[in-house]
Amino acid sequence: MSFVLSKENAVLIEQSEIDTLEDRLKAVKEIKGNPMGVEIRKFRNAFVFSVKNIPGPSFNTVKGISNNDVEDIDSILDFYLERDIPARFELTPANSTTDLLRTLSKKGYFHSGFHTALYRNLNVDLILNKELNSSIRIEEIKKDEFDTFGEIYTKGFNMPSFLKEHVTENNKVLDDKDNWTFYVASVEGEPAGVGVLFVKNGIGTLAASATVPELRNKGVQSALINKRIETAIKLNCNLIVGQAAYGSVSQKNMERAGMKIAYTNAIWEEI
Repeated sequence: MSFVLSKENAVLIEQSEIDTLEDRLKAVKEIKGNPMGVEIRKFRNAFVFSVKNIPGPSFNTVKGISNNDVEDIDSILDFYLERDIPARFELTPANSTTDLLRTLSKKGYFHSGFHTALYRNLNVDLILNKELNSSIRIEEIKKDEFDTFGEIYTKGFNMPSFLKEHVTENNKVLDDKDNWTFYVASVEGEPAGVGVLFVKNGIGTLAASATVPELRNKGVQSALINKRIETAIKLNCNLIVGQAAYGSVSQKNMERAGMKIAYTNAIWEEI
């Protein structure tokens, strides 16, 4: 059955993004002593995520917020204020209303950026682009190989090297979960990129990916996207979704793989 974009289906795509982050952070929280300081709070529609010891917006954000949550905005802001973490809201066109936007503005927040959500229908007859770099080899990461994941991920995002251990452990805890699959791509035998697939309710999510700077522009990310789509089809998914910075190389690679833009998130942050 063809997936045609509608308000209801846009909400479904957003929920898949929420499910991915929630599943990941619940696993990280289960690490003995919760060293990352993970907290997740659910209001009406809004999911409020906080990871005290992982700076940056990726894990410290509000998703799924709608007009139903307007009365809870003060409580959400207090949640972040108590943890000394800046609040960040991700708003989709399907859930944004004048009342919600006006309330955030009155609270001292402004529209600071965009983030794209993409999707593609999947079926067993789907033909993917096979004209990719033949020197690229993709393999599933084994339990004892997550150091490679941590190294590639931190280099790919230009993160400080001391975070490698944390990245490694925060992903290694997902290895035993059936709905997570991790891949490493090599170019002529040299580890070059990583990609992650999360599957739930018949939807495959391109959960994370990175390529080391020196091996970019060789088709690594396109190959990883294709591999994850192939896996999603084998796992009986009928939809693949992903997120990317607006107009980024990642967005372009997803579009080259046949994915369409579902909507653009509006990012709201404190003035």
